[in-house]
Parts: sequence; C-alpha cells; structure tokens
Amino acid sequence: MVLRFPFKQRSRSYESDEHERGACEWCEYALVITLATVLLIGVSALTIFWTFFYREGYAWADELPEKQFNLHPTLMVAGFITFSGFSVLLYRICRCFRRIYVKLLHAIFHALAFPCIVIGFLAVLDFHNKKGINNFYSLHSWIGFVAMGLFGIQYVVGFFSFLLLLICNKGTANFRASLVPIHAAFGILTFVLGVCACLTGLTEKALFTLGAERYSGLPDEGVIINAIGVAIIAILAVVMYIVSRNKFKADSRDMTASVDL
Repeated sequence: MVLRFPFKQRSRSYESDEHERGACEWCEYALVITLATVLLIGVSALTIFWTFFYREGYAWADELPEKQFNLHPTLMVAGFITFSGFSVLLYRICRCFRRIYVKLLHAIFHALAFPCIVIGFLAVLDFHNKKGINNFYSLHSWIGFVAMGLFGIQYVVGFFSFLLLLICNKGTANFRASLVPIHAAFGILTFVLGVCACLTGLTEKALFTLGAERYSGLPDEGVIINAIGVAIIAILAVVMYIVSRNKFKADSRDMTASVDL
C-alpha cells in the first residue's frame, strides 16, 4: 500500500508560484524602468532635433532673438522632464544602493535641472523684452512660474533637510522622517506642473509659429511638436505608474534604516 502526501506536493506548488511571481515582478520592473529611461532621454533628443532641423539651432544675440528663444523649450524639457524625471525615479531605479548615495544622486539630478530651468526662463524673458511682448500673460507662463517656484522651494528644503541636517544625525532623525512624505508629494506635484507647463508651451509655440490654419493641416513640424507632447504624456504615465507600485520600492527595512544614515 502506497501512502500519498498531498500537502507536501501543494507546498512545492506554492514555492513554484512564489518564484514565478518574483520573476514576473522583476521582468515588469526591468521593462518599465527601461521604457522610462528611453522616454526621458528620447524626449530631450527629439526636442533638440526639432530645434536644429526646423528652428535653425541656438544663439544668444540681439540680432537672433528667435534662436535665443529656442533655448527655452529645450532647457525646460531637459530640466522639468528629463532631469526631474530621473530624480523622481532614482528611489526606484537604485534599489540596491545605500540610501545616502541615492540621496546624493537625487540632489545631483536636481542640481543639473536647476541651471536648465533658470537659463531657459531667462532666455524667454529676454526674448520677450527684445520683441516687445508682454510677460506672464498666458496660462502657460502662470503654470511655469508656479512650477519654478515649487522646484526652487523643493530644492532648498531638500538640500537643507536631507543633506545638511545629517550633520546632526540622531537629533534630526524624527524631523527628517516626518518630512519625507511631504517632500515626496510636492516633488510629484512639481513634476506634474512641469509637464503641464511644457505641454501648454508646445501648443503656444505651434500656434504662434505655424499659425492655426497651417498647424491644422498637420505639417511635418507640427507632427514633431505633437510627438514631443505625446512623449511627455507617456513619461508622466510611466513615472506615475512606477511611483505608485509599492513593489518597486526599496526594502522596507532599508527605508526605515535610511533615516539614520
């Protein structure tokens, strides 16, 4: 007589399901991170291509104000989308790094975004002054101004709270821990506002440069501008998906221990 033990067989099935689920999660993680990276780099590359191929490149000179304006969309996309997008995703991409290293990389990407945003803003402000165009009259400029303000506040608060306060590590641990969710929430809000500013700015540029009648005919340049906008929307969707997935976060024990780093 042969005795069978169904429970043992079932436990092996559970182990197999656990292993398969873990492999699927890693595949999902690798795919979305790769997609986000390609989109974040690609949207800046596409903006540069559009500027050189259709807008004759860049300059900063009184006799070439249009080329000076070209710095504005390129640098704003680089600052608000590419560099800021990478800084948001670093806590998902660098899951195996020590927390302090991720914080430093986060600060570096924000430091790269900061001059892009400032120079891009000064370029369009000076362009408007040279051409006699009013400043801060459009919805695009209002959204962009709020986004820049939040970005600056986030950078100052983040640098002070999460880097400088490490000098007094234990004494500020509770304060820094309580500030993490607030800083993260406003970081996402700033990124979303940056996306909105870029989309409204692309629409304005298309209408002012091509004209409503020509733009409605969907010329080649209009297709490129629309493609940049669609890529930005895709980036927002992928970034929000990655951020919302708790399984993409670093190990919870590392998150707790990171306050003391």
